[in-house]
Amino acid sequence: MNDLHILGVSELAAAIADKKTSSVEAAQHLLARAKQHSALGAYLSFNEEATLAQARAADARIAAGERTPLLGVPLAHKDIFVTKDFATTAGSKMLAGYQSPFDATVVQRLAAQGAVTLGKLNCDEFAMGGSNENSAFGAVHNPWDTTRVPGGSSGGSAVAVAARLAPAVTGTDTGGSIRQPASFCGITGIKPTYGRCSRYGMVAFASSLDQAGPMARSAADCAVLLSAMAGPDIDRDSTSLDHPAEDYTALLGQPREGATAAQPLKGLRIGLPKEFFGEGCAPDVLATVRAALAEYEKLGAMLVEVSLPRTELSIPVYYIIAPAEASSNLSRFDGVKFGHRAAQYGDLTDMYKKSRSEGFGPEVQRRIMIGTYVLSHGYYDAYYLQAQKIRRLIAQDFQAAFAQCDLIAGPVAPTVAWKLGEKSNDPVANYLADIYTLSTSLAGLPGMSVPAGFGAGGLPVGLQLVGNHFQEGPLLQAAHAFQQATDWHTRAPQGY
Repeated sequence: MNDLHILGVSELAAAIADKKTSSVEAAQHLLARAKQHSALGAYLSFNEEATLAQARAADARIAAGERTPLLGVPLAHKDIFVTKDFATTAGSKMLAGYQSPFDATVVQRLAAQGAVTLGKLNCDEFAMGGSNENSAFGAVHNPWDTTRVPGGSSGGSAVAVAARLAPAVTGTDTGGSIRQPASFCGITGIKPTYGRCSRYGMVAFASSLDQAGPMARSAADCAVLLSAMAGPDIDRDSTSLDHPAEDYTALLGQPREGATAAQPLKGLRIGLPKEFFGEGCAPDVLATVRAALAEYEKLGAMLVEVSLPRTELSIPVYYIIAPAEASSNLSRFDGVKFGHRAAQYGDLTDMYKKSRSEGFGPEVQRRIMIGTYVLSHGYYDAYYLQAQKIRRLIAQDFQAAFAQCDLIAGPVAPTVAWKLGEKSNDPVANYLADIYTLSTSLAGLPGMSVPAGFGAGGLPVGLQLVGNHFQEGPLLQAAHAFQQATDWHTRAPQGY
């Protein structure tokens, strides 16, 4: 089959199970396609021998009569998850050539379901960035317009799905790093409740915020991956929640109480925060989001106005807490046990300085400096402690909103994807692009981006849906119903 790349996760799994193709054939096809479109910069590394060995093992399981929703399906992983058969760099020179002795829990769980790893995907260095221009190994290009950013930090992940280089991938979201690139590239991505997916084997950026999640073309495919990825891992990850795994695919098929065929979302209350629909959002994005919300009304949902009054405070709060945690987490990269070590140095202190200044890129250095500053004596109480107090108030705002609605909706980002290099010299402008995603992460809530249409220049726009804790099921249901009624998620960039 020459068109395997157009199949989604469930379609490809069915084709492999029905012997219309094999896992080996699918893997070979997608590897060739990834190399054909290498100019996009989506992939950082391959290990074809390991990939085909996994595919042959999956074909053997199928021949023995085994069936799972992911058996034989080739996927790819953001290069923030450690993998024993593939190099892990976190997009940084600091970890160039690093080979982990074990797999991250997320990778391990998907492999147990029979998924095959195609390779590792490009990302902003240590997941720090919103444009995927901060990778030490080159920027990633948006396939809808290769002069534009794909979003970040999971930019390579989003591009791999949008350009049909993989049917689905893993990503991580610290302050919007699944949702924003999903929006910019016209795909579906979900950040689960904090602690829902294990962080074991995920190179740490900000430990109280980092969360793994799936990215795919549809909510249905995201549900398949999340069912495999989620679940407690309390023996290896102290931030993992002791909450049982769920079958999100089964939840998609469960009708809402009172729903009809024409109105599958009848009775669903969707809250629209007035802070998300103000002057800061570009008119083309607002128009696209409002058109998507009108479709939700046709599906039976009710729109209610709510308020998240501390939305603007989420930017300063996040950019105090996240760099503080990054400063602590990245202190381990000192050139001693692993990672880059300077070739020439005078003494131990000189080795630390040179190794870190050579190994870390400018954005990572900037955040380490900010984080070290706000944690230092005399500034901890003034900055870090105050940020944590406001973080609690932001979480309380969400709970007040959820007293009036079931889900919250709005834009993912204030604009469509910008030009490569446009904001490179203005880090604050980059930070401001996270205005609608940061508060969800600070509150530990699940959120997702759903393709909702196109804005200026024919570039994709995502609708953000946010649920209360552990409400991934209702989120996926709402996204799935919208995708059953629209075809935005099926659109592909020209030439891909």
